[in-house]
Amino acid sequence: MASDETTLPTTEDEWRVRLSPAEFRVLREAGTEPAFSGEYVDTKTPGMYQCRACGAELYPSDTKFESHCGWPSFDDAIPGAVTEIEDRSHGMVRTEIRCTRCGSHLGHVFRGEGFTPKNTRHCVNSLSIRLDPEQHDA
Repeated sequence: MASDETTLPTTEDEWRVRLSPAEFRVLREAGTEPAFSGEYVDTKTPGMYQCRACGAELYPSDTKFESHCGWPSFDDAIPGAVTEIEDRSHGMVRTEIRCTRCGSHLGHVFRGEGFTPKNTRHCVNSLSIRLDPEQHDA
């Protein structure tokens, strides 16, 4: 079993011990929190958004924007921080995003909507991330 917070769990049972039931459902079972219910939907605090499961840095707060979709939205992730996977669940074809370090589900990425200069929207569950307000450029 993972012995401390810096060691990643190797089994789903170990993840269950580390995460709350709601976090486990989203991060490890690719669940989705209800729209407009997450703690970071309207947050404008500067900092660094990290993976809630493993602490990997994912999104600087200056990439966050208002998309009015009900989940925190980011223009882009730190290069290499997220892995894209084709998702054909629920009768749709989407692109799932997972933390590259621990493989936890973050949400989905959408392209071609015209919201940002990069034309991407990383739609992320608040339960998948944690904001570190100390980690930002001054």
